[in-house]
Amino acid sequence: MPNLPISQLPLAVSGQPQSWMAIVNYDVDPSGITNKIYFSALTEQFSGSSGTSGTSGSSGTSGTSGVDGTSGTSGTNGTSGSSGTSGTSGIDGTSGSSGTSGTSGSSGTSGSSGTNGTSGTSFLWRETYNPLTNYNYNDVVYYNGSSYISIDIFNDNTGNTPDSSPSYWSLMSSAGSSGSSGTSGTNGSSGSSGTSGIDGTSGSSGTSGSSGSSGTSGIDGTSGSSGTSGSSGSSGTSGIDGTSGSSGTSGTSAPTPPFALVYGLFAQTGDSVAVSATTVETTVIDGGVGTLTVGANQFQVGDSFRADFGGLLSAKNNDTLRIRVKAGSVILADSGPQTMTTSVDDVWQFSVNFTIRQTGTTGNADIVSLGVFHTTKQSNNAQGGFAFNTVNNTTFDTTISNTLNVTAQWSSNSPDNSIYSDIFVLNKIY
Repeated sequence: MPNLPISQLPLAVSGQPQSWMAIVNYDVDPSGITNKIYFSALTEQFSGSSGTSGTSGSSGTSGTSGVDGTSGTSGTNGTSGSSGTSGTSGIDGTSGSSGTSGTSGSSGTSGSSGTNGTSGTSFLWRETYNPLTNYNYNDVVYYNGSSYISIDIFNDNTGNTPDSSPSYWSLMSSAGSSGSSGTSGTNGSSGSSGTSGIDGTSGSSGTSGSSGSSGTSGIDGTSGSSGTSGSSGSSGTSGIDGTSGSSGTSGTSAPTPPFALVYGLFAQTGDSVAVSATTVETTVIDGGVGTLTVGANQFQVGDSFRADFGGLLSAKNNDTLRIRVKAGSVILADSGPQTMTTSVDDVWQFSVNFTIRQTGTTGNADIVSLGVFHTTKQSNNAQGGFAFNTVNNTTFDTTISNTLNVTAQWSSNSPDNSIYSDIFVLNKIY
Protein backbone atom coordinates (compact mmCIF):
# COMPACT_ATOMS: atom_id res chain seq x y z
CA MET A 1 0.00 0.00 0.00
CA PRO A 2 1.19 3.46 -0.48
CA ASN A 3 2.11 5.53 2.51
CA LEU A 4 -0.91 7.40 3.78
CA PRO A 5 -1.36 9.79 6.63
CA ILE A 6 -3.31 8.60 9.65
CA SER A 7 -6.16 10.83 8.88
CA GLN A 8 -6.71 9.03 5.65
CA LEU A 9 -6.70 5.47 7.07
CA PRO A 10 -10.05 3.53 6.95
CA LEU A 11 -11.82 3.02 10.23
CA ALA A 12 -11.65 -0.50 11.37
CA VAL A 13 -14.38 -1.95 13.62
CA SER A 14 -13.89 -5.10 15.68
CA GLY A 15 -16.71 -7.30 16.75
CA GLN A 16 -14.92 -8.49 19.82
CA PRO A 17 -14.89 -6.64 23.05
CA GLN A 18 -11.59 -5.44 24.50
CA SER A 19 -9.66 -6.17 21.35
CA TRP A 20 -6.79 -4.25 19.78
CA MET A 21 -6.38 -3.61 16.16
CA ALA A 22 -3.20 -2.51 14.58
CA ILE A 23 -2.98 -0.84 11.23
CA VAL A 24 0.38 -1.35 9.73
CA ASN A 25 1.67 0.91 7.04
CA TYR A 26 4.39 -0.73 5.04
CA ASP A 27 6.97 1.40 3.40
CA VAL A 28 8.12 -0.24 0.26
CA ASP A 29 11.66 0.50 -0.97
CA PRO A 30 11.67 2.05 -4.45
CA SER A 31 13.55 -0.99 -5.67
CA GLY A 32 10.53 -3.16 -4.96
CA ILE A 33 11.98 -4.95 -1.97
CA THR A 34 10.40 -4.48 1.40
CA ASN A 35 13.22 -4.12 3.87
CA LYS A 36 11.90 -1.91 6.61
CA ILE A 37 8.52 -1.81 8.49
CA TYR A 38 7.34 1.35 10.08
CA PHE A 39 4.38 1.59 12.41
CA SER A 40 2.28 4.48 11.31
CA ALA A 41 -0.25 4.42 14.13
CA LEU A 42 -2.04 2.43 16.72
CA THR A 43 -5.76 2.27 16.70
CA GLU A 44 -7.66 3.15 19.69
CA GLN A 45 -8.24 0.46 22.29
CA PHE A 46 -11.50 -1.23 22.12
CA SER A 47 -13.18 -2.69 25.08
CA GLY A 48 -13.75 -6.34 25.37
CA SER A 49 -11.63 -9.45 25.78
CA SER A 50 -9.13 -10.37 23.23
CA GLY A 51 -10.36 -12.63 20.56
CA THR A 52 -8.49 -15.49 19.17
CA SER A 53 -5.91 -14.72 16.64
CA GLY A 54 -7.21 -14.82 13.18
CA THR A 55 -5.51 -16.70 10.53
CA SER A 56 -2.77 -15.03 8.81
CA GLY A 57 -3.90 -13.17 5.80
CA SER A 58 -2.35 -13.80 2.53
CA SER A 59 0.54 -11.66 1.50
CA GLY A 60 -0.47 -8.53 -0.16
CA THR A 61 0.73 -7.64 -3.52
CA SER A 62 3.81 -5.67 -3.78
CA GLY A 63 3.29 -1.98 -3.92
CA THR A 64 4.28 0.03 -6.90
CA SER A 65 7.67 1.42 -7.02
CA GLY A 66 8.06 4.88 -5.61
CA VAL A 67 8.79 7.73 -7.90
CA ASP A 68 12.41 8.40 -8.64
CA GLY A 69 14.09 10.99 -6.42
CA THR A 70 15.32 14.21 -7.97
CA SER A 71 18.86 14.18 -9.29
CA GLY A 72 21.54 15.46 -6.91
CA THR A 73 23.40 18.69 -7.68
CA SER A 74 26.53 18.39 -9.77
CA GLY A 75 29.84 18.11 -7.84
CA THR A 76 32.42 20.94 -8.06
CA ASN A 77 34.98 20.73 -10.89
CA GLY A 78 38.32 19.15 -10.01
CA THR A 79 41.54 21.25 -10.21
CA SER A 80 43.37 21.37 -13.58
CA GLY A 81 46.19 18.92 -14.06
CA SER A 82 49.80 20.26 -14.41
CA SER A 83 51.04 21.08 -17.94
CA GLY A 84 52.93 18.40 -19.72
CA THR A 85 56.66 18.88 -20.59
CA SER A 86 57.48 20.60 -23.94
CA GLY A 87 58.33 18.37 -26.81
CA THR A 88 61.87 18.45 -28.36
CA SER A 89 62.45 20.93 -31.22
CA GLY A 90 62.34 19.59 -34.66
CA ILE A 91 65.60 19.37 -36.70
CA ASP A 92 66.50 22.35 -38.95
CA GLY A 93 65.60 22.12 -42.55
CA THR A 94 68.38 22.08 -45.18
CA SER A 95 69.56 25.46 -46.56
CA GLY A 96 68.35 26.50 -49.96
CA SER A 97 70.86 26.58 -52.84
CA SER A 98 72.61 29.93 -53.63
CA GLY A 99 71.31 32.01 -56.48
CA THR A 100 73.43 32.43 -59.61
CA SER A 101 75.83 35.46 -59.80
CA GLY A 102 74.77 38.43 -61.91
CA THR A 103 76.73 39.29 -65.04
CA SER A 104 79.64 41.80 -64.75
CA GLY A 105 79.01 45.36 -65.91
CA SER A 106 80.91 46.70 -68.93
CA SER A 107 84.21 48.67 -68.33
CA GLY A 108 84.06 52.47 -68.34
CA THR A 109 85.91 54.49 -70.99
CA SER A 110 89.54 55.55 -70.16
CA GLY A 111 90.12 59.15 -69.04
CA SER A 112 92.19 61.49 -71.16
CA SER A 113 95.95 61.76 -70.37
CA GLY A 114 97.10 64.69 -68.22
CA THR A 115 99.58 67.28 -69.48
CA ASN A 116 103.29 66.76 -68.69
CA GLY A 117 104.65 68.65 -65.67
CA THR A 118 107.47 71.15 -65.99
CA SER A 119 110.99 69.81 -65.45
CA GLY A 120 112.36 70.17 -61.89
CA THR A 121 115.59 71.93 -60.93
CA SER A 122 118.62 69.69 -60.38
CA PHE A 123 120.70 70.03 -57.21
CA LEU A 124 124.18 68.67 -56.50
CA TRP A 125 124.83 67.40 -52.96
CA ARG A 126 128.33 68.47 -51.85
CA GLU A 127 128.15 67.08 -48.26
CA THR A 128 129.56 69.15 -45.35
CA TYR A 129 130.53 72.76 -46.11
CA ASN A 130 134.27 73.37 -46.60
CA PRO A 131 135.44 77.03 -46.67
CA LEU A 132 138.29 76.08 -49.04
CA THR A 133 135.99 74.58 -51.68
CA ASN A 134 134.47 76.61 -54.56
CA TYR A 135 130.73 75.96 -54.90
CA ASN A 136 128.68 76.36 -58.13
CA TYR A 137 125.11 77.46 -58.58
CA ASN A 138 122.60 74.95 -57.05
CA ASP A 139 125.28 73.11 -55.07
CA VAL A 140 123.85 71.96 -51.70
CA VAL A 141 125.88 71.62 -48.50
CA TYR A 142 125.37 70.68 -44.85
CA TYR A 143 126.32 73.26 -42.21
CA ASN A 144 125.55 73.35 -38.45
CA GLY A 145 122.58 71.00 -38.72
CA SER A 146 120.91 72.75 -41.69
CA SER A 147 121.22 72.48 -45.49
CA TYR A 148 121.95 75.43 -47.78
CA ILE A 149 121.87 75.88 -51.59
CA SER A 150 124.36 78.05 -53.46
CA ILE A 151 122.63 80.92 -55.31
CA ASP A 152 125.76 82.41 -56.87
CA ILE A 153 125.03 82.32 -60.60
CA PHE A 154 128.67 83.19 -61.36
CA ASN A 155 129.87 79.90 -59.81
CA ASP A 156 132.35 81.76 -57.64
CA ASN A 157 131.27 80.88 -54.09
CA THR A 158 134.35 80.30 -51.92
CA GLY A 159 134.83 81.05 -48.23
CA ASN A 160 131.31 82.45 -47.73
CA THR A 161 129.84 80.96 -44.54
CA PRO A 162 126.32 79.63 -45.40
CA ASP A 163 124.49 80.96 -42.33
CA SER A 164 125.93 84.50 -42.67
CA SER A 165 126.17 84.99 -46.47
CA PRO A 166 122.60 85.42 -47.81
CA SER A 167 123.97 86.74 -51.13
CA TYR A 168 125.62 83.41 -51.77
CA TRP A 169 123.53 80.87 -49.88
CA SER A 170 119.85 80.19 -49.33
CA LEU A 171 118.50 78.02 -46.50
CA MET A 172 116.89 74.84 -47.82
CA SER A 173 116.05 73.08 -44.56
CA SER A 174 116.82 74.13 -41.02
CA ALA A 175 117.90 71.83 -38.26
CA GLY A 176 114.96 70.17 -36.54
CA SER A 177 114.37 70.61 -32.85
CA SER A 178 115.48 67.83 -30.58
CA GLY A 179 112.95 65.07 -30.14
CA SER A 180 111.55 64.32 -26.73
CA SER A 181 113.48 61.83 -24.71
CA GLY A 182 112.40 58.26 -25.10
CA THR A 183 111.10 56.37 -22.15
CA SER A 184 113.71 54.76 -20.02
CA GLY A 185 114.38 51.14 -20.78
CA THR A 186 113.92 48.54 -18.11
CA ASN A 187 116.89 48.00 -15.86
CA GLY A 188 119.14 45.21 -16.95
CA SER A 189 120.04 42.48 -14.60
CA SER A 190 123.07 43.15 -12.47
CA GLY A 191 126.28 42.16 -14.05
CA SER A 192 128.68 39.91 -12.31
CA SER A 193 131.35 41.64 -10.29
CA GLY A 194 134.44 42.52 -12.27
CA THR A 195 137.83 41.27 -11.29
CA SER A 196 139.75 43.47 -8.92
CA GLY A 197 142.06 45.96 -10.59
CA ILE A 198 145.79 45.72 -10.08
CA ASP A 199 147.21 47.71 -7.23
CA GLY A 200 148.26 51.21 -8.12
CA THR A 201 151.95 52.04 -8.07
CA SER A 202 153.36 53.64 -4.95
CA GLY A 203 154.15 57.31 -5.13
CA SER A 204 157.78 58.36 -5.56
CA SER A 205 159.80 58.88 -2.41
CA GLY A 206 160.08 62.44 -1.13
CA THR A 207 163.41 64.23 -1.20
CA SER A 208 165.73 63.75 1.77
CA GLY A 209 165.28 66.26 4.58
CA SER A 210 168.06 68.70 5.38
CA SER A 211 170.56 67.70 8.09
CA GLY A 212 169.61 68.66 11.65
CA SER A 213 171.58 71.30 13.49
CA SER A 214 174.46 70.17 15.73
CA GLY A 215 173.57 69.30 19.30
CA THR A 216 174.79 71.47 22.17
CA SER A 217 177.99 70.50 23.89
CA GLY A 218 177.74 68.33 26.98
CA ILE A 219 178.04 69.97 30.43
CA ASP A 220 181.60 70.04 31.72
CA GLY A 221 182.25 67.48 34.43
CA THR A 222 183.10 68.72 37.93
CA SER A 223 186.72 68.88 38.89
CA GLY A 224 188.08 65.68 40.33
CA SER A 225 189.16 65.74 43.96
CA SER A 226 192.85 66.04 44.63
CA GLY A 227 194.64 62.76 44.66
CA THR A 228 196.69 61.76 47.64
CA SER A 229 200.00 63.59 47.32
CA GLY A 230 199.03 64.25 43.77
CA SER A 231 198.25 67.42 41.85
CA SER A 232 194.67 68.34 41.13
CA GLY A 233 193.21 66.74 38.01
CA SER A 234 192.28 69.08 35.18
CA SER A 235 188.61 69.71 34.46
CA GLY A 236 187.11 67.93 31.50
CA THR A 237 184.17 66.01 30.34
CA SER A 238 184.45 63.02 32.57
CA GLY A 239 187.44 64.62 34.22
CA ILE A 240 190.94 63.15 33.88
CA ASP A 241 192.03 61.05 36.80
CA GLY A 242 194.63 62.87 38.93
CA THR A 243 197.90 61.22 39.63
CA SER A 244 197.17 58.75 42.32
CA GLY A 245 194.11 60.85 42.98
CA SER A 246 190.57 59.53 43.20
CA SER A 247 188.49 59.76 40.05
CA GLY A 248 186.50 62.94 39.56
CA THR A 249 182.72 62.91 39.27
CA SER A 250 181.67 62.09 35.71
CA GLY A 251 179.95 64.77 33.64
CA THR A 252 176.70 64.28 31.65
CA SER A 253 177.28 61.53 29.07
CA ALA A 254 177.17 62.34 25.35
CA PRO A 255 176.02 59.61 22.86
CA THR A 256 178.35 56.66 23.02
CA PRO A 257 180.35 55.93 19.85
CA PRO A 258 180.61 54.30 17.41
CA PHE A 259 177.83 56.30 15.81
CA ALA A 260 175.88 55.18 12.70
CA LEU A 261 177.68 56.72 9.75
CA VAL A 262 175.64 58.51 7.10
CA TYR A 263 177.61 59.40 4.00
CA GLY A 264 177.74 59.24 0.23
CA LEU A 265 179.17 56.14 -1.43
CA PHE A 266 178.96 56.92 -5.15
CA ALA A 267 178.00 59.71 -7.58
CA GLN A 268 177.71 59.18 -11.36
CA THR A 269 179.49 61.86 -13.39
CA GLY A 270 178.23 61.20 -16.94
CA ASP A 271 175.35 59.81 -19.01
CA SER A 272 175.03 56.06 -19.08
CA VAL A 273 174.94 54.17 -22.37
CA ALA A 274 171.40 54.23 -23.79
CA VAL A 275 169.66 50.84 -23.66
CA SER A 276 167.97 51.05 -27.09
CA ALA A 277 166.77 48.71 -29.87
CA THR A 278 167.83 45.61 -27.92
CA THR A 279 166.31 42.94 -25.73
CA VAL A 280 169.60 42.33 -23.84
CA GLU A 281 169.64 43.15 -20.12
CA THR A 282 171.99 46.17 -19.82
CA THR A 283 173.24 48.39 -16.98
CA VAL A 284 172.04 51.99 -16.65
CA ILE A 285 175.04 53.01 -14.49
CA ASP A 286 178.05 54.91 -15.88
CA GLY A 287 181.35 55.82 -14.29
CA GLY A 288 181.67 58.25 -11.40
CA VAL A 289 183.37 58.88 -8.07
CA GLY A 290 183.22 56.69 -5.01
CA THR A 291 182.49 52.99 -4.85
CA LEU A 292 179.60 50.60 -5.44
CA THR A 293 181.25 47.71 -3.57
CA VAL A 294 180.92 46.56 0.06
CA GLY A 295 183.65 44.14 1.05
CA ALA A 296 183.25 40.69 2.57
CA ASN A 297 181.85 40.69 6.13
CA GLN A 298 181.56 44.51 6.15
CA PHE A 299 177.75 44.58 6.29
CA GLN A 300 176.16 44.93 9.73
CA VAL A 301 172.55 44.31 10.71
CA GLY A 302 170.60 47.54 10.16
CA ASP A 303 172.88 48.97 7.46
CA SER A 304 170.56 50.82 5.07
CA PHE A 305 171.20 52.40 1.66
CA ARG A 306 169.35 54.60 -0.86
CA ALA A 307 170.04 54.93 -4.59
CA ASP A 308 168.44 57.70 -6.70
CA PHE A 309 168.44 57.64 -10.52
CA GLY A 310 167.09 59.98 -13.20
CA GLY A 311 167.16 60.31 -16.97
CA LEU A 312 165.07 60.14 -20.18
CA LEU A 313 163.19 57.30 -21.84
CA SER A 314 161.14 56.64 -24.98
CA ALA A 315 158.89 53.62 -25.48
CA LYS A 316 156.79 51.88 -28.10
CA ASN A 317 153.17 51.42 -27.07
CA ASN A 318 152.48 48.09 -25.26
CA ASP A 319 156.16 47.02 -25.16
CA THR A 320 157.46 46.18 -21.66
CA LEU A 321 160.36 47.47 -19.56
CA ARG A 322 161.96 45.44 -16.72
CA ILE A 323 164.16 46.95 -13.98
CA ARG A 324 166.43 44.78 -11.78
CA VAL A 325 168.56 45.74 -8.71
CA LYS A 326 171.47 43.32 -8.31
CA ALA A 327 174.51 42.58 -6.13
CA GLY A 328 176.83 40.99 -8.64
CA SER A 329 174.66 38.32 -10.27
CA VAL A 330 172.27 38.03 -7.28
CA ILE A 331 168.90 39.74 -7.82
CA LEU A 332 167.93 41.92 -4.85
CA ALA A 333 164.76 43.42 -6.42
CA ASP A 334 162.88 42.78 -9.68
CA SER A 335 160.03 44.89 -11.15
CA GLY A 336 158.98 42.19 -13.61
CA PRO A 337 157.85 43.25 -17.15
CA GLN A 338 155.92 46.55 -16.97
CA THR A 339 153.76 47.54 -19.98
CA MET A 340 154.58 51.00 -21.31
CA THR A 341 152.55 53.55 -23.27
CA THR A 342 153.85 55.53 -26.21
CA SER A 343 156.57 57.83 -24.84
CA VAL A 344 159.07 60.24 -26.33
CA ASP A 345 161.82 61.62 -24.07
CA ASP A 346 159.77 61.22 -20.88
CA VAL A 347 161.57 62.11 -17.63
CA TRP A 348 162.06 59.11 -15.36
CA GLN A 349 163.09 58.78 -11.71
CA PHE A 350 163.97 55.61 -9.85
CA SER A 351 164.57 55.35 -6.10
CA VAL A 352 165.52 52.14 -4.33
CA ASN A 353 166.02 51.59 -0.59
CA PHE A 354 167.47 48.43 0.92
CA THR A 355 168.24 47.32 4.47
CA ILE A 356 170.39 44.45 5.82
CA ARG A 357 168.13 42.46 8.16
CA GLN A 358 170.50 39.57 8.84
CA THR A 359 174.14 38.85 7.96
CA GLY A 360 175.69 35.52 7.01
CA THR A 361 175.93 33.11 4.14
CA THR A 362 173.15 32.20 1.69
CA GLY A 363 170.08 30.97 3.54
CA ASN A 364 170.99 33.08 6.59
CA ALA A 365 171.60 36.57 5.19
CA ASP A 366 168.45 38.65 4.66
CA ILE A 367 168.00 41.89 2.67
CA VAL A 368 164.76 43.75 1.83
CA SER A 369 164.49 46.20 -1.11
CA LEU A 370 161.80 48.70 -2.16
CA GLY A 371 161.88 50.24 -5.66
CA VAL A 372 159.71 53.10 -7.01
CA PHE A 373 159.88 53.96 -10.75
CA HIS A 374 158.13 57.18 -11.82
CA THR A 375 157.64 58.84 -15.24
CA THR A 376 156.49 62.32 -16.30
CA LYS A 377 155.58 63.25 -19.89
CA GLN A 378 157.20 66.54 -20.90
CA SER A 379 154.35 67.26 -23.35
CA ASN A 380 151.50 67.37 -20.80
CA ASN A 381 153.00 66.42 -17.39
CA ALA A 382 151.00 63.17 -17.34
CA GLN A 383 152.26 60.89 -14.55
CA GLY A 384 152.96 57.15 -14.64
CA GLY A 385 155.12 54.47 -13.11
CA PHE A 386 155.23 51.35 -10.93
CA ALA A 387 156.70 50.07 -7.67
CA PHE A 388 157.99 46.74 -6.32
CA ASN A 389 159.16 45.21 -3.05
CA THR A 390 161.40 42.14 -2.72
CA VAL A 391 162.88 40.13 0.18
CA ASN A 392 165.93 37.95 -0.58
CA ASN A 393 166.82 35.53 2.20
CA THR A 394 167.98 32.65 0.02
CA THR A 395 170.75 33.74 -2.39
CA PHE A 396 172.23 36.87 -0.72
CA ASP A 397 175.58 36.41 1.10
CA THR A 398 177.33 39.06 3.27
CA THR A 399 180.46 36.96 3.74
CA ILE A 400 181.57 37.80 0.20
CA SER A 401 182.14 41.10 -1.61
CA ASN A 402 178.96 42.65 -3.13
CA THR A 403 178.87 45.25 -5.94
CA LEU A 404 175.62 47.14 -6.70
CA ASN A 405 174.22 47.21 -10.26
CA VAL A 406 170.90 48.36 -11.79
CA THR A 407 169.82 47.07 -15.22
CA ALA A 408 167.06 47.67 -17.78
CA GLN A 409 165.62 45.22 -20.34
CA TRP A 410 163.09 45.80 -23.19
CA SER A 411 160.66 43.20 -24.56
CA SER A 412 161.44 44.09 -28.20
CA ASN A 413 164.35 45.55 -30.17
CA SER A 414 162.22 48.39 -31.57
CA PRO A 415 164.23 51.59 -32.16
CA ASP A 416 161.38 53.41 -30.39
CA ASN A 417 162.55 51.85 -27.09
CA SER A 418 165.36 53.72 -25.31
CA ILE A 419 166.40 54.54 -21.71
CA TYR A 420 169.52 56.06 -20.16
CA SER A 421 170.49 57.74 -16.85
CA ASP A 422 172.18 61.10 -16.46
CA ILE A 423 172.19 61.18 -12.64
CA PHE A 424 172.81 58.47 -10.01
CA VAL A 425 173.75 58.91 -6.35
CA LEU A 426 174.19 56.14 -3.77
CA ASN A 427 174.04 57.03 -0.06
CA LYS A 428 174.35 55.06 3.15
CA ILE A 429 171.47 56.33 5.23
CA TYR A 430 172.02 54.22 8.38
